[in-house]
Amino acid sequence: MRHDIVIHETDAARIDAVLERFLADSGCAAVLLIERSGEPLAMAGAARTLDTVSIAALAAGAFSSTAALARLLGESEFSVLFHEGVKESLHVSTVDDDTILLAIFDERTTIGMVRLFAREASQGLNAILVEARRRPRRTGVLAAPLTPEEARSAFRQRPA
Repeated sequence: MRHDIVIHETDAARIDAVLERFLADSGCAAVLLIERSGEPLAMAGAARTLDTVSIAALAAGAFSSTAALARLLGESEFSVLFHEGVKESLHVSTVDDDTILLAIFDERTTIGMVRLFAREASQGLNAILVEARRRPRRTGVLAAPLTPEEARSAFRQRPA
């Protein structure tokens, strides 16, 4: 997995717009964009009221497990997972090699609608992420984190 993406404010706004459009078009209650490591990158809808850290980590783990099953069957991966519950269901799909889209929905929509608009949203998100990954990263002293001494010094020198 690559960890060289820097999402700027403009990227974040574009990602949020894609997620909000997905919610409006699909009828889903919530959507999360997560790294395959399980780290949430962005969310929209009712996701803000959920334990998104746990949901993202568990969904990423399930996606990884399913990838191992796919390889056993001679597939490179299964690009979509669907978990149907009594009240709520999950649709988890590939955005790119590093990220997945997780949609939470109920009986107000259908799996067909979710799949259709998840594919469209994934294409839009992929384009944004490709651009963000191509952008040069800062190197040298500007990109390095503060040392503990630099952090203490910065706080001591802060005006009251």
